[in-house]
Amino acid sequence: MFAFAAHPWVGLSVGILGTVLIRSSTTTTAIAVTAVGSGALPIQGAIPIILGANVGTTVTTSLVALTFIGDRTEFRRAPGASTVHDFYNWLALLIFFPVELIWHPLKHLSGTLTDALYGTDWLPNPAHLNFIRAATRPVEHAVIHTTSHISSTLGPLFTILIGAALILIAVRYLGKLLKLLMVGRARDLLLKAVGRNAYLAMASGMGVTVVTQSSTITTSVLVPFAGTGILTPAQVYPVVVGSNLGTTFTVVFAAFAGVGQDAKIGLQAAFVHLLYNLFAIIAIYVIPLLRPVPLFCAETLARIASEHRWVLAVYLGTVFVALPALVIVLVGVL
Repeated sequence: MFAFAAHPWVGLSVGILGTVLIRSSTTTTAIAVTAVGSGALPIQGAIPIILGANVGTTVTTSLVALTFIGDRTEFRRAPGASTVHDFYNWLALLIFFPVELIWHPLKHLSGTLTDALYGTDWLPNPAHLNFIRAATRPVEHAVIHTTSHISSTLGPLFTILIGAALILIAVRYLGKLLKLLMVGRARDLLLKAVGRNAYLAMASGMGVTVVTQSSTITTSVLVPFAGTGILTPAQVYPVVVGSNLGTTFTVVFAAFAGVGQDAKIGLQAAFVHLLYNLFAIIAIYVIPLLRPVPLFCAETLARIASEHRWVLAVYLGTVFVALPALVIVLVGVL
């Protein structure tokens, strides 16, 4: 199975589809790292999976936008803010995936960093500070206990569906609550943090993601603000760029705390994730040439979706599920 996944296009598709299903790019990356550490998959085969996971993690934010479908005005705003993350990551993939296939810069640079830094222990392990995990553990155990009585085939499927439903419900109600709270001084502080300076907004997105250890939390919470008109897609854009980088620091910190035979390869995989997102920021955001592209694509999709509400659902189903699945099937057949 892992030999099949070593095909770069299959690995990329597995990374996207796997992350869509389990809604955690960190878990997808960890599985790939374990496979590399055990010798079942070369590091070069794990890199496309990591890049695919970087794309797949954006789907939850776009699903949150679907919860605004009942209000045409809000539905016009929400997809523009949610899918700017999608198009940013797709553009990064379009640029760096072919480059990696031909010249392997991520493999070589991450290997150099790993050789230089492996064995140091001066970075903290954020796993010990994960208050989000501690707060949600009772619900997690309840869901696992409920689905454990179902067959081994259907149990994981029900867990995925329940988890997705809880995320959408939580973010939707959080958005309604924040709409009531974001008035006066609170609204001014939010706009000061994300609306006045793009690089300050980027730093805010990175910082919140490091603290919460989830880029999905950072980006999903922004969608209700955009839906209600408090933030624009242009203001959300640098925050999601920062969240992309923030999630890589969490993985790197954790990798430094790793032990065992796969610890070094895990650190290299973490550096791949970090370097990829760092290069993406430089190529797409810091250099002005490509900066407008994700925002233009997101706003265009939002405009079309506001007139034809089924478009967003078709977009999500096609690019995050049908297309990766088709690639896996075609490579398997051919």
